Amino acid sequence: MDKTVSWMLELQIQTGREEDLKDLMSEMVEATQANEPGTLNYEWSTSSDGRSCHIFERYADSPSVMTHLGAFGQKFAGRFLEILVPTRFTVYGAPDASVKEALAGFNPTYMEPAAGFSR
Repeated sequence: MDKTVSWMLELQIQTGREEDLKDLMSEMVEATQANEPGTLNYEWSTSSDGRSCHIFERYADSPSVMTHLGAFGQKFAGRFLEILVPTRFTVYGAPDASVKEALAGFNPTYMEPAAGFSR
C-alpha cells in the first residue's frame, strides 16, 4: 500500500505582503530541503497578479508529514498566517490519524484514492 501523503494548499496573499512572502517562501523552502528528507515535493506557485499562492507538498509517509508540521509550527506558522490566508486545502493519499488531527485546524478536504498510478 502506498503510504505517501500529498496536498494542495490554496492561499490568498495579504495586500502589501508580497515581499514578505518572498522572504518567507525562500526560508521555508531552504529549511525543508535541508532538514526534511521525507519531503518528496515542496513546490510554491504564485498567480501572475500576485494575489494567490498554491503550495503542492508530497511526503513519503505520515511521520514525514509530522516532522514537517513540527518544524512549521515552531519556526514559521505565525508569519505564514500573517501573510497568507488559506482558502482551500485538499489532502490526498494515506494520512494517518495523527496527521488528520494536526491538520484539523485548516479544515481540509480528504480525497480517497480511486484509480491511477505514480512512476
